[in-house]
Amino acid sequence: MSEQPFPAAYGFLASARTGGGQDPEAPRFATRGRYSELSERLRAQSVRFTLVHPGDDTSGAYATGADTLVVLAGEIYNRAEIDTVLDRAAASDAERVLGLVERYGLHAFRLVNGRFAAFVAEGERVLLATDHSGSVPLYTRRTAGQVLAATEAKTLAAPHQGDLGFPAGGARRVRRLPGLHQVPAGSVLEIDTGRGTAETHRTWVPPVSRRIMSEEAAVDAVRHALEKAVARRLAPAAPPLVVLSGGIDSSGVAALADAAVLGPIDTLSMGTDRSDEFPQARVVADHLGSRHREITIPTSELLAQLPHTLHAAESLDAEVIEYLLPLTALYRRLEGPARRVLTGYGADIPLGGMHREDRLPQLDTAVAFDMDTFDGLNEMSPVLSTASGHWSTHPYWDREVLELLTVLEAGLKRRYGRDKWVLRAAMGDVLPQETVVRPKLGVHEGSGTTSGFTLLVREAGVPEAGVAAAKTAVVEELFDRIVVGGEEPDRVDLPEVVEKVAKAVKG
Repeated sequence: MSEQPFPAAYGFLASARTGGGQDPEAPRFATRGRYSELSERLRAQSVRFTLVHPGDDTSGAYATGADTLVVLAGEIYNRAEIDTVLDRAAASDAERVLGLVERYGLHAFRLVNGRFAAFVAEGERVLLATDHSGSVPLYTRRTAGQVLAATEAKTLAAPHQGDLGFPAGGARRVRRLPGLHQVPAGSVLEIDTGRGTAETHRTWVPPVSRRIMSEEAAVDAVRHALEKAVARRLAPAAPPLVVLSGGIDSSGVAALADAAVLGPIDTLSMGTDRSDEFPQARVVADHLGSRHREITIPTSELLAQLPHTLHAAESLDAEVIEYLLPLTALYRRLEGPARRVLTGYGADIPLGGMHREDRLPQLDTAVAFDMDTFDGLNEMSPVLSTASGHWSTHPYWDREVLELLTVLEAGLKRRYGRDKWVLRAAMGDVLPQETVVRPKLGVHEGSGTTSGFTLLVREAGVPEAGVAAAKTAVVEELFDRIVVGGEEPDRVDLPEVVEKVAKAVKG
């Protein structure tokens, strides 16, 4: 189980200087928390960093060695294994990363299974590292004599003194933000501050091979991997909160969390006035005896979350923003103290759940494509929840679970005419039968988000043929105003934005 209820830090802004550059401006975070500004002087570099964190103590968010500083946002899940490698029990996740870096250099991140972004200043270089899925986005801007890095793009949106930044070898440029780059998932961006060079090293890639396993072996392996992933994400003294739709993905997480703790867990379902999955979720909640809540959000209120979703996710993909709207709305409606939240999000990608396809070659092609193109979409950014003070985590994108689910051959994913068969079989003894066999719905389908966003632009006069283009234009306009321009999401007049886009699309 986790050593503490929440990570030591949710996000950071860090600056390493060899002599040039300037101190970072006051950071703009969507993440809610306390800010702490710290500095360290290394042999060749001066480092200043701002942590945004949930508690009083920041010591677990950074660690220093002889000539090395590690700043870490997020958490590590294979702590026991890492402590075995280090031959000692580290006091924090940042200390674990420091110990690994001192022993293995940048290859240290090949050993880490977690949900994190890391900044490492060492000698005359800076290492910027993401977890295997890039689930905590990490951005950088390089200028003369300085490396800036932050877990939110908006923090680095404004060029410093008119300098648009240097290329960052292998990192992708962030559209609409010149000079800003996003560190790829499963990568370490190595920047030599003395020579001014930058190179990306992959520490994880989606597996492309497939394993042939018996039904029994595959089901047992999936069950064991998920049990382990869920247990690693639980806090020691507080019941988890599981976002529950009543589908196999979230219901499986809820059932395994319930089995791993004493006493009932908390579950929460969200619907709108257009659609909900409350009856299906209640079946699971009643089966588990969870403390269950239902939240109904009017479609108009849900769509009003568009600016806040852009503020948190910082994505220009209209489809992704559409998918994330219900989660943003749910976290913003979640009252009470900060919670550790587990979700079933992400299972569809390695299992091909949204590809209801009986032809196995096409299914495997779809899985390979989705695994190859998920990066940079920020679908699992913790800012979606930390913007409301909560910490979310997704067991299906645990590195060990993801590797297992991806390599299973397509015939175990689509079998006996059923999608995600191996997962359904693995959960068959802990869930009601009607839940195990229930057909798949996406979170946006269950809440009616897709039809709601479409209705929003159609009511502004956009013809059917222009709906997709209008949605993209709305997202781009919001991105420019909120992420690039720094406008607060509550101050954005969404109807005005939609009307402006509608006029442009209609010509």
